[in-house]
Amino acid sequence: MRIYIFKSESRRELRAFAGHISGDKLPKNHGPWTVTGVIGADKAPPHNLSREAIEEAIEGEGFQLWRLQKKEKKEKVGPSV
Repeated sequence: MRIYIFKSESRRELRAFAGHISGDKLPKNHGPWTVTGVIGADKAPPHNLSREAIEEAIEGEGFQLWRLQKKEKKEKVGPSV
């Protein structure tokens, strides 16, 4: 199964996987959605996400949502006085 990766244009951190490039089963309330990539049948999903879980969600619901984690702010360290 090819898995298409989408990003939400209304919620910056929200992403989704879907089984069709149209993304027609993605939730409208978080759209519009933009395709950002595709995962071939022999490739692993990004961020060590489970391909099996993604495929199960797509078969059952038509999509799977996921969220990018916010990057931690780095503490600024100044010179010692």
